Amino acid sequence: MKFTALVMGILVLSAGVWGQRPPLLAEKEVAAIAGEISGETAKRNLEGIAGFHRQRGSKGFHEAAELVAERLRAYGLNDVAILQFPADGKIFYGTQRSRPAWDAEVGELQEFAARRTSRRKWVGPFPVGYYDGVAIVRKAVASFEKEPLVLAEDSESADMAAELVDVGAGTSESDYAGKEVKGKIVLVSAQPGAVQDLAVGKFGAVGIVSYAQNQKTAWSGENLDAIRWGHLETFSANKTFGFMVSLRTARALQDRLGKGETIRLHAVVKAGQHAGNYEVVTATIPGADAKLKDEEIAFSCHLDHQRPGANDNASGCATIVEVARTLQKLIAEGKLARPARTIRFIFPPEIEGTLALLNGKPELAKRIKTVVHMDMVGGGPETKAVFHVTRGAMSLPSFVQDVAWAFAEWVNEESYRFAATGKAEYPLVSAEGGKEPLRAEYSAFTMGSDHDVYQDSSFGIPAIYLNDWPDRFIHTNLDSAANIDATKLKRAGFIGAASGYFLAGRDTERADGSIRFGGYYRKLADHEKSEQLAGDRNFRDRQALGLRTSEYEEDVRCSIALYEPGLVMLDHVSFCDFSADERDKRKKFASGATGDGALKFKRKLEPRGPMAVFGFDYFEAEWAKRGHTTKPKLLEYGGLWGGGEEYAYEVLNFADRKRNAQEIRHAVSAEYGPVPLELVVEYLKALEEIGVVEEVK
Repeated sequence: MKFTALVMGILVLSAGVWGQRPPLLAEKEVAAIAGEISGETAKRNLEGIAGFHRQRGSKGFHEAAELVAERLRAYGLNDVAILQFPADGKIFYGTQRSRPAWDAEVGELQEFAARRTSRRKWVGPFPVGYYDGVAIVRKAVASFEKEPLVLAEDSESADMAAELVDVGAGTSESDYAGKEVKGKIVLVSAQPGAVQDLAVGKFGAVGIVSYAQNQKTAWSGENLDAIRWGHLETFSANKTFGFMVSLRTARALQDRLGKGETIRLHAVVKAGQHAGNYEVVTATIPGADAKLKDEEIAFSCHLDHQRPGANDNASGCATIVEVARTLQKLIAEGKLARPARTIRFIFPPEIEGTLALLNGKPELAKRIKTVVHMDMVGGGPETKAVFHVTRGAMSLPSFVQDVAWAFAEWVNEESYRFAATGKAEYPLVSAEGGKEPLRAEYSAFTMGSDHDVYQDSSFGIPAIYLNDWPDRFIHTNLDSAANIDATKLKRAGFIGAASGYFLAGRDTERADGSIRFGGYYRKLADHEKSEQLAGDRNFRDRQALGLRTSEYEEDVRCSIALYEPGLVMLDHVSFCDFSADERDKRKKFASGATGDGALKFKRKLEPRGPMAVFGFDYFEAEWAKRGHTTKPKLLEYGGLWGGGEEYAYEVLNFADRKRNAQEIRHAVSAEYGPVPLELVVEYLKALEEIGVVEEVK
């Protein structure tokens, strides 16, 4: 009965919690933002960004960065700059080993084919030569000039002809059994980076052709002509080249090989790594308050990606450019008051550029109070995307996600009202876009973008994460501007702009209502988790879930205090002033810890950043240096609601010197599902061995 009442309460709230009156900001402020922000302008900028093949440190990335900087200057932003951080494969930025820049000029894969014809009547490509009345010709298989995505990132220069051999997935030695691949090119279903050490390093292959499919969704493998972005391992000693082909092309090659046909390919690649720079575009709207202007609300995206990379992530970058234009224009015209805090806009390469920025400019990291991070926010109906406002990690409770959800749910209401009746005060539609309702979801914390870096305990910066998932075109040649909806860009831009502008002000205590609203959704999710833990065997875990979620809700409420002038959160611990009764409950629950469960650890100040970053795994590298050949079991553990990467991320975040190992185990179990204490302890001791945490005696 209580559960039914809770669900009904949420449904009633969702049906019209804000009514027609917008939340948090004055209606004139909302009207100004909604009226100015433009999906069409955002899409024009998106089309410009998507025209560049913008891999890290490349000429294409630099050109995209120059375009963004030019737009920001034209819109009147302050302090526009392209910051540079050296990247040579040796320099570290916290846990990120810098990856050398990578550029490509040529990438052509052709097949030598034979066609019987006469010299007088030639049909098809230019012939290479004749043999016994048969013309030997070249047939294009993949071309970087036409489709840059076909050349796997980190490919090296080559000019060679070799036979093609199908080795299936190519990720285990059994795939090569009975096959002679030395001096040949292998056809694989896995990513090139997953096979290069075996195929090239152990068995002597000279190159890779991959038909790796997209991330697993309901549409995976459905489009036979989609070509997935591919990459080799940046730091592998077995340098080679890789080409990506569609499933249709791969099946045709497999069919011919299966019939005993010999397929001979010619690969010409001019590409390679070189010392370069991570480039990060940044700009500001200065704050007006003498005491608060040194605090910053940041907007973040990631500018890098293969061409076209329209939703991932030209959409996020184009949208925050539009947020910058909108807020700057409205402030300059006096339609919005200049905010108390400074608003900053950041355009880095994904994760690695953010780590370079925060480690290379520690004074900047200290100024950022909150990040509004956008990664894929423009997917139209063809992408099958669902728009998410993602909650924060439970290790870093904050009210800021509830602020974003308040605006998103209001857009849900207004856009549905318009779609259903044709009338709404704020339909938030673009002339070039759709008219369907937004249907944003308030989702549990998921990893996979720069918000991981900001919310890592070494930085402790709360992040609002706006993102589309699933997207059936992500990381393929079909992620084009044609599949981006201008209305979606406008709505995502509004939610981000309104949230950032509110948080940049002085009146954050008004967020209390949005916290209660967001809390209803979290309570529903917590109840569903508790139901999955029903039974005597899980009684202790249900207790831990209840205690942890209660603590989390209190911390969310108390986090508003962090926005009062001059206050900062220390040691990444709870900042609520709990009642004596509440403290007694927690002390009693923690007091049962014995043995290893009573151990306490705290994170060291350096290195800063998550353990698994972009193209480099800090934990794995440090662990191997000490002679270990097997990973801690936690890294491969599968819980009810999360996996090894999530558990490891949060175990480290919860190592705050206050919680013992048993309390950390209970915290991550509440977030991702029950996990054995010994796995948590094993990982904490491994972190201690590599020098990331130290035991508190």
